[in-house]
Amino acid sequence: MDLVSPLAPWPVLSFLLFVPLIGAAFVMLAGGNGVSSANNARYIALWASGANFQLSVLMLALFDPSDAGFQFQEKAEWMGGAITYHLGVDGISVLFVILSTFLTPVCILASWNSVQKRVKEYLVAFLVMETVMIGVFVSLDLVLFYVFFEAGLIPMFLIIGIWGGKRRIYAAFKFFLYTLLGSLLMLIALLAMYVHAGTTNIPALLEIHDFPPGMQTWLWLAFFASFAVKMPMWPVHTWLPDAHVEAPTAGSVLLAAVLLKMGGYGFLRFSLPMFPVASEMFAPLVFALSVIAIVYTSLVALVQEDIKKLIAYSSVAHMGFVTMGIFTATQQGIDGALFQMLSHGIVSGALFLCVGVLYDRLHTRDIAAYGGIANTMPLFATVFMIFTLANVGLPGTSGFVGEFLTLMGAFQVSTWLAAIAATGVILSACYALWLYRRVSLGEIAHNSLKTLKDMTYTERAVLVPLVVITFWLGLYPKPALDIFGPSVTALVGSYTADVEQARAAGRATHLAERGGEGGHD
Repeated sequence: MDLVSPLAPWPVLSFLLFVPLIGAAFVMLAGGNGVSSANNARYIALWASGANFQLSVLMLALFDPSDAGFQFQEKAEWMGGAITYHLGVDGISVLFVILSTFLTPVCILASWNSVQKRVKEYLVAFLVMETVMIGVFVSLDLVLFYVFFEAGLIPMFLIIGIWGGKRRIYAAFKFFLYTLLGSLLMLIALLAMYVHAGTTNIPALLEIHDFPPGMQTWLWLAFFASFAVKMPMWPVHTWLPDAHVEAPTAGSVLLAAVLLKMGGYGFLRFSLPMFPVASEMFAPLVFALSVIAIVYTSLVALVQEDIKKLIAYSSVAHMGFVTMGIFTATQQGIDGALFQMLSHGIVSGALFLCVGVLYDRLHTRDIAAYGGIANTMPLFATVFMIFTLANVGLPGTSGFVGEFLTLMGAFQVSTWLAAIAATGVILSACYALWLYRRVSLGEIAHNSLKTLKDMTYTERAVLVPLVVITFWLGLYPKPALDIFGPSVTALVGSYTADVEQARAAGRATHLAERGGEGGHD
């Protein structure tokens, strides 16, 4: 194996991929009977995921933010040498690896008492999901990326279908079919790219890509079909509310925090740098779909009676800011989109954990079943308020930074685009504060709420670190932006140069045609 890494000859990215799988194997071998076996499995899964998080922190500590290229690269021949096992991270991907490794132990800890059936299988599904999530962000080969991108469907399908709610089978199949159908087009595009370029190596394709404008159009549409469903963008978003409502709490956390980000990451890794001409051509379409998502799904969130469904629709609206920021192809827009994805991963995941706290006590997600819980659960009400305000984008929280930067990027493209998107900030305040008022404020609405106990030590251990991160990113976003910055600058520079070159070639062709017509006359 060829290693290009500050940790050479230690393959840190391979360790990140395989430690969860090794942990999953030990989980299945956990001894004991009944309760003791389940507890042993929980501790093994928590230790394995915790160790992987520490390893990812070490990787981040050795990451060079000033280097816009790929770092910690590992290469090995695979499938007869036609395809390579090629791993690496850059400023665009490295923080999503950290997000994945951080949230996996959080999810395992959050499920400690709430999941009591098939505990081993449940934990194995989450550890396999961790490997898949990391694999998506570290793959530097088209086929390897596709394998991880699609492999995520299997553990999440099982998590929803086995440990979900009453309509879990319907939600699981809807999630699976929507995302699979979109990805089949991407597979065809990958094959076309290999035939044209003769390689599936992503860094090579980023450097030497020369796809004709006509081919770029079809490739862009094929990738868009997959990434738009994954995010999801309007109007292919309908699988998300069902999946969130039926998924167990930890499943909703990973789905919102990491899986949705794979679509945005795909746009930044493939669509913009490899198909710049098509990206510029379809940017107005993306802007239109983005603002519709921001405004329409915010209005839909206002009329929801299920807490999880309301938060799910708010996720669609927030992803609208992400796609808008990405396709502005500006430094501020893409920085904001990346920061929004990172912030949404923390805040949205925390909101679903808050819903899980309530559901574990009353076993209902109906907003009408609550009211005045601040009287009996003051600490929870405070934590819930912090994440609600962060979801709105209150200055001082992480939610503000991403939205502000994406709106700055949108303003550089179109004043009307930024103005319409900004209404989403107002609408998010409407549905989020409406939800908080009905759940937390006022007098206790039902007798069943009078005996509720405030957060347990486990719930505090899960949510308090997320509160700290939310304020840290909101008050001091510089470290994250410094990590994004050089890679985004290189991406924007390459995109702008390619677009200008295509425009110049188009003008030259047009003048040549006019000259030929004039000579003929």
